Amino acid sequence: MATPIGNLGDLSPRALEALRGADAVLCEDTRVTGGLLARHGVSAPLLPLHDHNEDDQTPRVLARLRAGERLALASDAGTPLVSDPGYRLVRAAIAEGLAVGAVPGPNAAVMALTLSGLPPQPFLFLGFLPPRAGPRAAALARVRAAERAGLSATLVLYEAPHRLPEALAAMAEAFGGERPAAVARELTKRFEEVRRGTLAELAARYAAEPARGEVAVVVGPAPLEVSGEAELDARLDEAMAAGMSVRDAAAAVAEATGLPRRRVYARALEKGREGAA
Repeated sequence: MATPIGNLGDLSPRALEALRGADAVLCEDTRVTGGLLARHGVSAPLLPLHDHNEDDQTPRVLARLRAGERLALASDAGTPLVSDPGYRLVRAAIAEGLAVGAVPGPNAAVMALTLSGLPPQPFLFLGFLPPRAGPRAAALARVRAAERAGLSATLVLYEAPHRLPEALAAMAEAFGGERPAAVARELTKRFEEVRRGTLAELAARYAAEPARGEVAVVVGPAPLEVSGEAELDARLDEAMAAGMSVRDAAAAVAEATGLPRRRVYARALEKGREGAA
């Protein structure tokens, strides 16, 4: 069941009903979830379930489910399993044929995507990047290789505020500083903020002005890449065969491929002269 990512008013009536009807609540931090339950007058036993004990807790939880108990799984904030614990438990419960349901609700990744002004679909959620520079660069290189192979999706990821400047700089290096992006911070909270710009601009901004609070980063999809002049010519031929002028065909192909408009227009003029000859 999803819990608020900041504004406590975002706990849904159905989620509250699920909490009240649970025999126990599995949670990352009993202090956080305990405070949420106390606010709503719910008294349910709390069981810690986090990355360090999920494997040990899973057999015990499955035994309780087999005995007919109703258990709620909650993250400290947001939707469980989405960069939070619970996947191993859910997978084990499904494997045993036990009933698994979900109460939808707040999710920082989806909210950041909707506020970013970048294409909402398709999108690829990357979770947290590795904290160290070498593994982080390798992870970004793998994504960039997938883009070169044809992946075109908006990227969504989480980052710790103290690592945000170096992460944005690493993304600018891997994807190009001109890639459009957005940084969403403190979503649903009093100081909610969304800043939009290129990766290079955002990296410079947060290097000079450190971020605070929970952060989600959204990066626009990679422009389609043209592997050579033959492919560029084929795209221009297709556009002009559809009735576009040389100028309009060049503009359309440049936008679709991300190639410099001047380069595409120059090649379109060449093709126009070749056709006239």
